Amino acid sequence: MIKKVLPLSLIVALRFFGLFIVLSVLSSYAKELPGGTAFLAGIALGGYALTQALLQVPFGVMSDKFGRKKTLLFGLLLFAFGSAVAAMADNIYVLLAGRFLQGAGAIGSVVTAMIADQVREDERAHAMAIMGMTIAMSFAAAMIIGPIVAGYWSVSALFWLTAALALTALLILFTAVPEPPHIEHHYSEEEAKIKEVFKDKDLVRMYITFLFHSSTMAIAFFIIPILMNSKFDMTRMDYWKVYLPAVIFGILAMGPAAVLGEKYGKGKEVFIVSILFIIASFALMGFSSNFWLFAVGATFFFIGFNMFEPLLQSFVSKFAKVHQKGAALGVANTFAYVGIFLGGAIGGWLYGHYHEQGVAIAVIVLSGFWILWILGMRNPALRKNLFLPTDLFDEGKMAELKNIEGINDFYTNKTEKILVIKYEDGLIDEDTIRGMLLKKQ
Repeated sequence: MIKKVLPLSLIVALRFFGLFIVLSVLSSYAKELPGGTAFLAGIALGGYALTQALLQVPFGVMSDKFGRKKTLLFGLLLFAFGSAVAAMADNIYVLLAGRFLQGAGAIGSVVTAMIADQVREDERAHAMAIMGMTIAMSFAAAMIIGPIVAGYWSVSALFWLTAALALTALLILFTAVPEPPHIEHHYSEEEAKIKEVFKDKDLVRMYITFLFHSSTMAIAFFIIPILMNSKFDMTRMDYWKVYLPAVIFGILAMGPAAVLGEKYGKGKEVFIVSILFIIASFALMGFSSNFWLFAVGATFFFIGFNMFEPLLQSFVSKFAKVHQKGAALGVANTFAYVGIFLGGAIGGWLYGHYHEQGVAIAVIVLSGFWILWILGMRNPALRKNLFLPTDLFDEGKMAELKNIEGINDFYTNKTEKILVIKYEDGLIDEDTIRGMLLKKQ
């Protein structure tokens, strides 16, 4: 399983490293460019997310129809080109163009769907945790390396580095990523339409959670470097002093969150605790004039934000049907990138008019609605998976499962010669499904 997941996780990690490495310095840099304002700096921070939002679903659907690798190739080339444009920016508007082009390489949902293809349902939590940890490591490295590189050289150097990493990801894609297994679906043409991924209420709740999660991230990365510079007189070379402990504690929080959410079925509880950390973080950053309280607030944000990371993609893949994974993850990531764009734009506007206190109040109110939204979500741990070998169980009987209460999805993994049934624990039991599909002796 590691052999299948690690190359794809590295591709995701390299891409996210390229995005993360500029986050720690971008808002203050963009404000200093010719034409820069607080609002446009916020757009520069979250601008790539607008094109990501527009293209996540098309990329996900394209990957379902035309293949994951071809779609990844196209997306990584766009990302590299956008990075080069941003590197050459000599005013805020060229920087914005580069950020929009970076976002056009909307491959996040494609990679996640490819991991879901490669890994069995019962191993997917482990696979998503591996991907989450590689992203977390890239995040940690970016938060430390970004300010140092920008301080010694320039922010432009960060964008050139990002372009080079995108090309490195292409090399990994075509040398180390195995072909996905051949899967045969059992669904009608009507069920394959994009509107179907909005019919599951729990999927919709996850989409909105992606929106809330990413919007608070963008707001945090807008306000943290600005306050370090304007309020505490820190240079870019010193930003790591806040980011390093915050990132370390954030990474440490991921392990318990993954175990509680996946192994013990406490995903909702993990989400709510995470939001409480985010509320506390913005209260401290927005209303404290003491540097150490500000640093604790930044650390609380990283803890709350990172606790979501091992669970978000995994929960969407659990709720989505097999032929909808690319599209559903595309929708989820669309909501995430809309959140980043809105968070950057709204955070910039709020800071320009109401300073950090107004930003903090807005996030705290938003987080209150977020908790109420999470409370209505069903526990994804109730969705179970059953794996049956085709030599003992009859694939021809799979169609009989279609209208049975408690059956969420079913398909055949031709490569591994197994039937896969996703069902709702408590509505139907495993023995009943086995009895229905067992071959007659």
